[in-house]
Amino acid sequence: MARLRVGIAGYGIVGKRRHECLYKHSRFETVAVCDRTFAADTTLPSGIPAFRNYKSLLRQPLDVLLVSMSNDMAAEVTIAGLEQGLHVFCEKPPARTLEELSLVLAAEHKHPNQRLMYGFNHRYHGSVQDALSIIRSGELGKVINLRGLYGKSKLITFNQPDWRAKRDLAGGGVLLDQGIHMVDLMRLFAGEFTEVHSVVSNSHWGYDVEDNAYALMRTDDGVVALLNSSATQWRHQFSLDINLQRGSLLLRGILTSSKSYGSETLTIVHADPDGDNGDPVESARTYNTDPSWESEIAAFADAIDTGVAADHGTSRDAFLTMSLVNGIYYADPQWRTRHAIPDPSRYSLPHG
Repeated sequence: MARLRVGIAGYGIVGKRRHECLYKHSRFETVAVCDRTFAADTTLPSGIPAFRNYKSLLRQPLDVLLVSMSNDMAAEVTIAGLEQGLHVFCEKPPARTLEELSLVLAAEHKHPNQRLMYGFNHRYHGSVQDALSIIRSGELGKVINLRGLYGKSKLITFNQPDWRAKRDLAGGGVLLDQGIHMVDLMRLFAGEFTEVHSVVSNSHWGYDVEDNAYALMRTDDGVVALLNSSATQWRHQFSLDINLQRGSLLLRGILTSSKSYGSETLTIVHADPDGDNGDPVESARTYNTDPSWESEIAAFADAIDTGVAADHGTSRDAFLTMSLVNGIYYADPQWRTRHAIPDPSRYSLPHG
């Protein structure tokens, strides 16, 4: 098969990393990029044309658009790609709001031959994949509850651009930017949460976006989840406990380019049915490499070639995860009033 010609809209840290993954995959060829930080339209040392504006990028002969732009541009550029007949891969979050994402899904609905996938990268990590396999096997029974913490020391880390702390550009703070990964994993492991209670705060950093979000959630069949998404976690931390009927799965650390979240491990706990001393049998797995970026791009290629949506990162996943994020914002009456957060039930997936 001929290689798929890719344009990358947004050529910052993530866009460049995606470029590396595309280069490694035989199905893709990056033929153009754009980023507003370029002083003028130019050519990269590799010979690839580089533009300041995504509209110039879309004038190039493309098959695929990879969107890695600021949140205020994500929905607009994704829709533009779909309407031009391109397959689109967009980084998380998929939009600033559910209203914007609903417009994207309407565009996708009009173009059923295009594949749309979102970069919920954590689903492709080894610890997450193994935990999901164990849960689906049923060996530890059904999920009872989950406790998750995903925290960093401030809203803007590792020399990221400061738009993440501006509501008009970002749409939200640490929950939408980072905590959305934990929200998505909780949905993956437990199903859909229909009851949400929350406290959302920006009391430390003082931006108009949140620096902490605390949520207590429950599914219709009684699975309870406790979540803290934090930008006041001075020691960066990723931890997720999944307690089941006959044991637990404890995820600690997540492999990232910064290495600041520590080693990625999965501890498998088998409860002692005859004991009551809280000292069960445990085994641990450590993950020393992170194939998730390449695996995600490979899944996107398969979705394009087969015409069948990938197992993870679909527009449905994006919508339901964004709905739950919006639900956490909405559940705090003070936050809801201050920022005019809409009721997430106003929006729904297109049918047909």
